[in-house]
Amino acid sequence: MINILFSARTELWPVYRDLLSGALADQGLDVHLSDDLPAADVDYIIFAPNPRLTDFTPYSRCRAVFSLWAGVDTIVQNETLTMPLCRLEDPGLTQGMVEWVTGHVLRHHLGMDRQILNQNGVWDPIAPPLAADRPITVLGMGVLGAACAQTLASIGFPVTGWSRTPKNVDGVTCIHSDDPRDALHDAQGVVLLLPATPQTKGILDADALNVMARGAFVINPGRGALIDDAALISALDSGQIGHATLDAFRIEPLPADDPYWSHPKVTVTPHIASETRPATAAKQIAENIKRAETGSPLMNLVDRTRGY
Repeated sequence: MINILFSARTELWPVYRDLLSGALADQGLDVHLSDDLPAADVDYIIFAPNPRLTDFTPYSRCRAVFSLWAGVDTIVQNETLTMPLCRLEDPGLTQGMVEWVTGHVLRHHLGMDRQILNQNGVWDPIAPPLAADRPITVLGMGVLGAACAQTLASIGFPVTGWSRTPKNVDGVTCIHSDDPRDALHDAQGVVLLLPATPQTKGILDADALNVMARGAFVINPGRGALIDDAALISALDSGQIGHATLDAFRIEPLPADDPYWSHPKVTVTPHIASETRPATAAKQIAENIKRAETGSPLMNLVDRTRGY
């Protein structure tokens, strides 16, 4: 019998309980799955940050922790979590991100805000350029970034993807370097899908914004810490950046008095770009536990030195 602890927000347990039980059974695993188990008896933990589990020290028997999140920046900071940690690469989450990013890129590309807001009886036709004339840069070429970049390229945008390590994505010009400006020169739009690490904090700063094409748009469904907020507001005020659509912030919920809310060139969305889809997440976690039980390499193992 394999003992598996589900530790996340209490309202998630009834959502995941039957899905995980079914997925684990499909893998042929004999398990005891619960949201309340003695620490000394736990073999695996399915986890999302919550106040009930902040110290992993008592879980000395635990062989691995499986995150319910794609991003693990808040989890890897926990020094008591010393066992292997696996992040989630949920195909449902990826598809949701692709749809959200593509929708907002097209919104900016087609100038849809202008048409929606200007219903004042003035006939003022301004045709948008073709996608082929609008270069887009995606910062971060992990699973989410690569999927978004490839989709944008498939509908005609010239797409450059930037990462620190070499990547190869069909239809995308991939650049790897230590400086994102190498991929931002003359970009008319940027999508941020980097993990939050000490190296990526504030990576979209004044220098990066200033090498983009004047009037470019910024889309951030990644992490709030990726953006130098003061630099972005300054670039919006000067016209260097035409609009920013932001889904992630340093403080969440975003305080009601934050200047982003009232800025005429900012669209705030409340961290809804995509989310874990329980049915597909349960299948991946069950498959990973099966791999652990059979001695196969774990999928999506977090590199602690990189933080993702």
